[in-house]
Amino acid sequence: MKLRIVFRFVCTITILALAVLLSRGLWNRYMNSSWTRDGRVRADVIKVAADVSGIVVHVAVKDNQLVHKGELLFTVDRERYRLALDKANAALAARKAEMAMRQQEAERRAQLENVVVSAEIRENARSQADAAAALYQEAQVAAETAKLNLSRTAVRSPVDGFITNLNVHTGDFASAGDAKLAVIDKNSFWVYGYFEETKLHLLHQGDRVEIRLLGDAPVLKGRIESLARGISDRDNPTSRELLSDVNPVFNWVRLAQRVPVRVKIDQIPKNVPLAAGMTCTVIVK
Repeated sequence: MKLRIVFRFVCTITILALAVLLSRGLWNRYMNSSWTRDGRVRADVIKVAADVSGIVVHVAVKDNQLVHKGELLFTVDRERYRLALDKANAALAARKAEMAMRQQEAERRAQLENVVVSAEIRENARSQADAAAALYQEAQVAAETAKLNLSRTAVRSPVDGFITNLNVHTGDFASAGDAKLAVIDKNSFWVYGYFEETKLHLLHQGDRVEIRLLGDAPVLKGRIESLARGISDRDNPTSRELLSDVNPVFNWVRLAQRVPVRVKIDQIPKNVPLAAGMTCTVIVK
C-alpha cells in the first residue's frame, strides 16, 4: 500500500515537472526565440507610364508575362510627334541659315574701314550675329526635344521582370505620367519579417536567416539587411492644427508592436515561384 502511494506521488511529481519544463520551453521558444510567422515576400514594383500623351496603337505584352529590360511594352501614336520633329528640323535649318548670314555680314562690316562703316554699326552687326547663334542653339534644343519625344512613344521595360496589372489596350488614350501597368523586378525580391519589439535585441545586421514559405517549397537562405527605425503610431495622430491628437483611452492589454526587419534572400531556386505578398516564416539562426 505504501509503495503504491509512493509510486503515485512520484508519478504525479514527474508529470508536474515535465509539464513545468515543457511549459517553460514553449514559453522561452515563443517569447525569447528570434522567429516569426508574420513574414511577407516583397519586391520592387515599377509603375510604367508613357512619357508622352497620345492614342495607344499597339500593346506588345500580356498580363503576367516575363519581359526583359528594354523590351517594348506598348506604343503611342507617333504621327503627331513625327510632324513635330519635322517642324523642329525646318526651324533649325532656318536658324542655321540666318546665323550664317549674320556672321558673314558681321565679318564684312569688320573688314571695312572706319570711314565707310562706323563702330556702332560693327557692334550692332556682331550683336545680331551672336543673337542668331543663340537662336540656332535654341532651335537645336527644340529639335533634340522633338526627337526625344518621338523616341518616347515606344514605352519599354525598365528592368527584367513580370508584367502585373496590365491596364492598357489598343485605342486607349495614354496621358503622360499616368501609370498603365506595373513591372515587378524579378531580381529584387526580399522578405519583410515583422518581429515583436521584445525580440529586437536578439536581431543583428548580418544574422543568417531561414525563410520557410507555406507549402512544400524548399527552405530559402538569407541574412538580415536592416531594421526599420519607425512605425506609425495610431494612438497619436496629427490633428488639423498640426498638434498631437492623443487618444484619452488606451486598451488595458498592450500588445507588443511589430517592427519590420528587411531580409535579403541569398539565392532563389529556379523551381520556387516567388510572388510579392506571399507569407512565410522567418527564423534567425
